[in-house]
Amino acid sequence: MISRKFSIRARNSKITLSMIPGHFATRNSHINYYLDITTIRVRQSKAKEAASCLVQHYNHETPVDTIVCLDGTEIIGAFLAEKLYEQGFFTHNKHQSAYIITPEIDQLGQLFFRENMLPMLHDKNVIILMASITTGITIKQSMDCISFYGGHVQGISSIFSTIDHYHGLPVNSIFTKADIPDYHTYSRYDCPYCMKGQPIDALVNGFGYSEIKHG
Repeated sequence: MISRKFSIRARNSKITLSMIPGHFATRNSHINYYLDITTIRVRQSKAKEAASCLVQHYNHETPVDTIVCLDGTEIIGAFLAEKLYEQGFFTHNKHQSAYIITPEIDQLGQLFFRENMLPMLHDKNVIILMASITTGITIKQSMDCISFYGGHVQGISSIFSTIDHYHGLPVNSIFTKADIPDYHTYSRYDCPYCMKGQPIDALVNGFGYSEIKHG
């Protein structure tokens, strides 16, 4: 599988995105490309560059108190907060610094926060940061979770996204469907690869992939 891997470069950045064509299953859908965002998430220089790209999508009227990070994007989130404040964005936090937090996920796939995290959400202005967005289901879960705890979502950012708006908010991303025009996502019930009997190459999520060995 790894032999099929190739990379594309962002239009206005030095950031590259590695990808593998095939048949992959996520929790919510089947997709025809695995997007390897690992080094962007964990390499300091790339995470900082990603934050520099994402900050350009926000205007100075956007208050930012908390960044909720999913898919292991905490390093990017910390750099994003730094870039926002360097460019004059404001926060209502008394310490003039953003919270970078991550929800837990229960056995049913629900997002939740412990009690000690609640002051970082209640009545706070929140940006959601994700590795990739395909169906919008995780955005909905995140927004519902943040709203439940009294937070106010002010922005949505991701490294890759197939959608550009969700419930009136722009989805800010470095790579879009235009960069990968033949990227497709399918319901598990109408996946053409499944219909043809093509085996699944790997199970994937925002953290990576687990290859399935066949035969």
